Amino acid sequence: MPTVSRWWNSRTAPQRIDLYTRWSFYVFLAGLPVLALAVIGAAVEGGAPTAGSWLFLAGSVATAAVAVQLTRRGLAAHLAARPLPGRLTVLAFCTAGATAAGGVWAFAGSGASVAVPWSVSLPLGAVLLACSTVWSTRQLIAPAVGVGALSGLATSFTGVHPAAAVVQGVVMVAAVLFVVLAFRFTVWVLDVVLEMDRTRGVQLQLAVAEERLRFARDLHDVMGRNLSVIAVKSQLAGELVRRSRPGVADEVADISRIAEESLKEVREVVRGYRTTDLAGELAGARSVLRAAGVACTVQGEGAAAGLPEPAQVALAWVVREAVTNVLRHSAAADCGITLVRTDEEVELTVSNDGVTGAPGAGNGLTGLRERLAGAGGSLHAARDGDRFTLTATLPAGGAT
Repeated sequence: MPTVSRWWNSRTAPQRIDLYTRWSFYVFLAGLPVLALAVIGAAVEGGAPTAGSWLFLAGSVATAAVAVQLTRRGLAAHLAARPLPGRLTVLAFCTAGATAAGGVWAFAGSGASVAVPWSVSLPLGAVLLACSTVWSTRQLIAPAVGVGALSGLATSFTGVHPAAAVVQGVVMVAAVLFVVLAFRFTVWVLDVVLEMDRTRGVQLQLAVAEERLRFARDLHDVMGRNLSVIAVKSQLAGELVRRSRPGVADEVADISRIAEESLKEVREVVRGYRTTDLAGELAGARSVLRAAGVACTVQGEGAAAGLPEPAQVALAWVVREAVTNVLRHSAAADCGITLVRTDEEVELTVSNDGVTGAPGAGNGLTGLRERLAGAGGSLHAARDGDRFTLTATLPAGGAT
């Protein structure tokens, strides 16, 4: 059981829903021979099964096998937006039709009026169930009604009153529709989960694109004017050189000065981009996580303002790396960030759920430990079930 649990927890939410949907179909269809045995038991009522009963059972096994294969191919076709494989679908309905005909032949003459409609509905309904992987609800209604009508017609051959045959047909229509549409709903749920997962990926890409756009905008604001001045002064210096006019050295000196100022401003922009303060990093973490569909709460944000710059830089890197791990290595729905400061130390805790794999000691966490160790602090990572907690501790005075 621990191995199965570990295997299940290593799967993402879309993979779990896919497995649940797929095996719900397989298990239900594999149970068709068992239901056929129940129908046979109701027909013989303690007597010996006839040759027709064994033929119906064999047809049920064949129908189940073909329906499982049609389900497997149908789910693959559904994810690829393709129709059901035509030949396999025809083979499945032919096998189910032959099984239903064999059931009517085996049970109609024995007076087992209860077994006859089930012998028709079970094999045909199983194939219709497999078709629900691709067919829409509207496409499934008419065949389901047809299966119920055939069941009522077959029941009338047993000599029951026509009204009873009609009622039996209506009951079969309701039963087949309920089961088929219930499984169609699981396919719809799978579609919703996969779409949400794709949307989450798009949101992450948009968040990255927005950050790149901000960086490009900052560079443009810093460099645009200075580069324009450099271009104009370079043209002016060239013109003065050609005309042998005085003042060339002054213009060249201005160009050098503006270039040095531009370089300094670019470094400040890059430094601000790479080593933001802790408060800004906490705000960014909240924004990015919420954009990715992860509920994020930040507690103790006000304590960041009074920390020394070395401590802010170190803890800002912890927040950045922790948020990156939440997005890359988990299917988190909730993330909590807590900052607590005492007279002796400051503690930052990042905790999230949705951990699907075994936690590793990657380069990111190793780098954080080294960075915090250089500031006199420590980093602790722990997992409890599907929840992962990262705790960073630093002396309240900052770097040592």
